[in-house]
Amino acid sequence: MSNPTPQPSFSARGAVDLSALNRPQSPPPGEPGGAPAAGGYVLEVTEDNFPQLVQDSATYPVVVLLWIPTDQANAELGTTLGRLADEYAGRFLLGRVDAQQHPQIAAAFRVEGVPTVVAVLQGQPLPLFAGAAPEEQVRAVLDQVLAAAEQNGVTGRAPAQGADGTPAEVPEVPAEPELPPLHQEAYDAIEQGDYDAAIAAYTKALKQDPKDAMASAGLAQVRLLERTRDTDLQAVRAAAAAAPTDVAAQLAVADTDMLGGKVPDAFDRLLELLPNLDAEGKEQVRVRLVEYFEVVGLTDPRVIKARQRLALYLY
Repeated sequence: MSNPTPQPSFSARGAVDLSALNRPQSPPPGEPGGAPAAGGYVLEVTEDNFPQLVQDSATYPVVVLLWIPTDQANAELGTTLGRLADEYAGRFLLGRVDAQQHPQIAAAFRVEGVPTVVAVLQGQPLPLFAGAAPEEQVRAVLDQVLAAAEQNGVTGRAPAQGADGTPAEVPEVPAEPELPPLHQEAYDAIEQGDYDAAIAAYTKALKQDPKDAMASAGLAQVRLLERTRDTDLQAVRAAAAAAPTDVAAQLAVADTDMLGGKVPDAFDRLLELLPNLDAEGKEQVRVRLVEYFEVVGLTDPRVIKARQRLALYLY
């Protein structure tokens, strides 16, 4: 794990403050006025499925909410996290631990009170925050977790859960049409981590057909993956903060924003940098933004707005 720094492995030490029982109460999950019932990308965690949850964190990110479901403040945070879990559609699995019913699991996370939110990546617990938090802050924390997961190769998708905690049945979907040979070659290379070969295949496809939009988007995506392959997220952000007018530093941190799904942040960072640059710097930023536009999609409203700003600054 390169970022954030992992905490020690799970331990049975620690205690859970159950003083939340004295606060305003909420109906149980699934009842009117309470947090949503489990299902979708939300799993109720017990001693039986906890070991499997930790094991699965090597494949996809896991976010654990340690809570008392019938406490109002806990239920509100559980509702927010559940809504975001469904929105992110498998980019992480939300596991909910009733600290009153399963104190041993809560103690394994060394929590001192509830609600507490912890990420698990590659079997390692990573404390996130304790107490209530607004949705914007929760979303920002989740994006940081996903960026850290990407950096550490935890890129799988969590399966949808049934109400009983077992993977939900997924309806069969028609087989996707075969890719053109060079696109398939690039895709296979990406699967093997050979980004140079993927770039070469997409470049060849564009030479054959300069209007190949899929190849343009694929090439931009692979170049982003190649540039960020060995990136240390903390070091990149520290370098950008120390040199706010340095083009290379700002391009590097914009890449990490894009990789973490923070598209507006990446666009704004480079567009705000652009007006004060010399001709060479402006060209570097323009080229990188054009690549980002391909990654996101030229019809995306964020791209349309950013292209308008880019044209205004350049012309």
